Amino acid sequence: MKKVKDILNFNKLQSGMTCDITPPTSYGLDIISVKHLTKQFMGIKAIDDLTVGIPQAMTVGLIGGNGSGKTTLVNILTGMLRPEAGEITVRDKKRTHIKSAELRKYRIARTFQDGRLIEQMSVEDNLLLPVTENDLIDSIKEVSISDYKDRLEKVLEMTSLIPHRKKNAEELSYGLRKLLEVGRVLMQDADIYFFDEPFSGLFPEIVEQVCEIICGLQRQGKTIVIIEHNMSLIRRLCDYIIVLNHGKLLAEGKPEDVLQNKAVQESYLGM
Repeated sequence: MKKVKDILNFNKLQSGMTCDITPPTSYGLDIISVKHLTKQFMGIKAIDDLTVGIPQAMTVGLIGGNGSGKTTLVNILTGMLRPEAGEITVRDKKRTHIKSAELRKYRIARTFQDGRLIEQMSVEDNLLLPVTENDLIDSIKEVSISDYKDRLEKVLEMTSLIPHRKKNAEELSYGLRKLLEVGRVLMQDADIYFFDEPFSGLFPEIVEQVCEIICGLQRQGKTIVIIEHNMSLIRRLCDYIIVLNHGKLLAEGKPEDVLQNKAVQESYLGM
C-alpha cells in the first residue's frame, strides 16, 4: 500500500518549514463571503455587522482573542448557528443562513474543537458516518463499507489509524482521537475545510502529521480555514489571515502584513 506522502503527494515536513507550495501573488474570487453578518447571545453581539470573504483555494488563518467571534463565525458558516441578520454567499449562491443538512451539497466539511466522535463505535464506523446518506443504524451496513472502501483505506493510512481500525473511539489516546476527527472530514472529500483548533494539545509528532495532511489538501487546491492560536503554525501554513476582535473585522491580508499591523499586535499579540 502507498505511503501517506505518495497518496497526498507531499514531501516530509521538517519542524518550522512551510508546505512546498508557491505562495499566491494575488487573490481571486471569494468562495464564501458574508455581508453585515450579526449574531448575538443574550444581547451581546458575538458577530457584529461583519463583512469579510474567504478566498478560494487558499489556506486562511482565522485568529483573534477569546470571545472574538471565530468559532461563532465558523458555526454560522457550517450550519450550527443561524444569524439574526446578514447575507452569506457560497459559490455565488446567496443565503440568509446555511443549514447543516446542506453542507454536503456545498462540499463543506469541518472538525470540532470539542470533538464529535461516537464513543462506542469503531474507528471505521466513525469514519463512515459522515459520508452516508442513511440513518445511524443503516450507515454501518456493508453497502456503505463497499461504496467507500478505497477512500476508507487511504484515510486510515493518512491518519495512522490502520492498527486501531476495529477499536472503539473511546479506546483511543487523545492524539489518535484528534487524527480520527481529521479523518472524518477527509472522508467527505470536500472542497472547503474548516479546522477548529486541530493542533490543540498534540505532541509534536502528531502536529507534523496534521500539517502534512493540510499541505496535501493545499496541493489539491482545496480551501482551508484554520482557527489556531499558535502563530508559528499560522505563518507556516496560511496564505491569508483574517483577524476578528469582538465580532468585528480587525484586519485581513497576507500573513506578513497582518502580523505587522499595529492594531493586531496591540489587541491580539500583546506587543
